[in-house]
Amino acid sequence: MTDVRVCKDLGEIQHLWRQYWPQKCLFDFWPVRAAFQRQFQHDPHFLVAERQGDVSGMLALSWIDEEHYFGHFPGELWHGKTWLEQNRVLAEDEEAFDALWEAVPDVAQVRYLHPDSYMPTGASITVDEVGYLFRPPHYDYDFNAYLAEFSGKTRKKIRCETDRLHARGVTFRYDRLADVDWLFRLNLEAFRTDSYFSDPRFLNAFEDLVIWLRKHDLLRVTSVLVGGELAAVDIGAVWNGTYTVVAGGAAREFTGIAKLINFHHLEWACRERLREVDFLCGEFNWKNRFHLMSRPLYKMSKFITIEGAGAPVCTSDLICAAG
Repeated sequence: MTDVRVCKDLGEIQHLWRQYWPQKCLFDFWPVRAAFQRQFQHDPHFLVAERQGDVSGMLALSWIDEEHYFGHFPGELWHGKTWLEQNRVLAEDEEAFDALWEAVPDVAQVRYLHPDSYMPTGASITVDEVGYLFRPPHYDYDFNAYLAEFSGKTRKKIRCETDRLHARGVTFRYDRLADVDWLFRLNLEAFRTDSYFSDPRFLNAFEDLVIWLRKHDLLRVTSVLVGGELAAVDIGAVWNGTYTVVAGGAAREFTGIAKLINFHHLEWACRERLREVDFLCGEFNWKNRFHLMSRPLYKMSKFITIEGAGAPVCTSDLICAAG
C-alpha cells in the first residue's frame, strides 16, 4: 500500500530533493530551484509517496498566492505562468503515481513536464509547450552539414546579413559578468513590463543563478561586439553535454545580430562535440526557421469550478481532472 504525506519544511524538502531527484538537466539542480524560492517565497507543498517507510514517488508543488493554484516548485512566475522547465513527477509505478495525483489539491497546474517524467496512460495530461533543441550528433558534429539543410536562397540571405556585420568588425568575448548587467538593462529597455526581469524577484533570482553557475564553472556568457560596440549577449550553462541558453539580449540597431550569435552557439556546440543545445520553450519567430528539433513538454491540471468562490475556472486548454 502506498501512503502519501505532505512535506512543507524547506530543510526536509532540500534533503529529499538532493537524495531522490535525478540530475539530468540544469533545472534538476537544487540551487537552481532554491535561487527562485528565496525570491518568490511561495509555500512549498511536497507530496511524498511512501511504502513501508521507503520513498516511492514525489510531486514537488508550491502554493502560488498570486494565481490561487498549486504549481511545480518553486512556483516562480512570469506573466502568471511558471518559467522553469523540464519538471518531473517521480513515481516507481502507476500505483505510486495514482496515490500522488489523488493527493493533489483541487486547484493545481503542473507545467513543463519532461517526456521522461512518469506519466501513465490515461492520466490527465496535455501537451503544454514545445522546447527547441539542436543536436550536433545528428549532423556528425559538422556545422556545414547543418547549414546544408537550408535552401541556397536562405543561405545566401543569411550570409548577406552576417557579412554586413563582419564588414563592421565582429569580435566575441566570453564570461564577462559586466555584460550580464548590460543584458538585463537592454532587455528591460526593449520589453519593459513584458521583460522577464521587470519583476524584481525574477531579476534577483537570475542574478543569484548566474553567480552560482559561475562559482561551479557552469556559466557561459557569450558577447558579440560590432565595431567595438556591444551588440548582443547570451547567458547559458554547460552541463552533462548540454548547453542550455537561458536568456539573451540584442541591440535592435544591429540587423542580423540574433542570427549571428545563434549560429555561433551552434557552430561552437559542434566543435565541442556537445550532445545538444537547448533553446527552451517559445518559438519567438525564429526557432522553426533554424530547423531546430522540437520536444513537447506536458501539463497536468486539476481544477474545479466553484461559482462565486474565486477558484480557477476550467478552460479549453486545461483538463478537468476533478469536478
